[in-house]
Amino acid sequence: MFEKGRIDKQIPRFNEAEAEYLAENFIGRVATSSPSGQPHVVPVGYRFDGTGITFGGWNLAKSLKFRNLMSNEKVAFVVDDIVSTKPWKVRGVEIRGRAEIASSKDGVSMIRIIPLNIRSWGLEV
Repeated sequence: MFEKGRIDKQIPRFNEAEAEYLAENFIGRVATSSPSGQPHVVPVGYRFDGTGITFGGWNLAKSLKFRNLMSNEKVAFVVDDIVSTKPWKVRGVEIRGRAEIASSKDGVSMIRIIPLNIRSWGLEV
């Protein structure tokens, strides 16, 4: 199932299989939490640069995910898929971390996820 989560004082590194998987996919789900603790999960297009995840979105500054992140920087992000149903085989990567505002070259606000814990499953060949 899950590989043991890696929590340490340094930013954890993605292993080769995790990095390849994240680099070949484009859509993940980001989970945020409101100030009252209400969870919110939404799909987003993302970029993976080898150390973290960056995502944006149309009208990002007015989105619920953005407002949630302004009051609580904790975030979870998942990319997963079903390889086959017979036999059942799923794979994915979960990143728990903190979000920070980043900016792209054209000045559009983006959110960057700094990993604090990385878990993966089903990525073995």
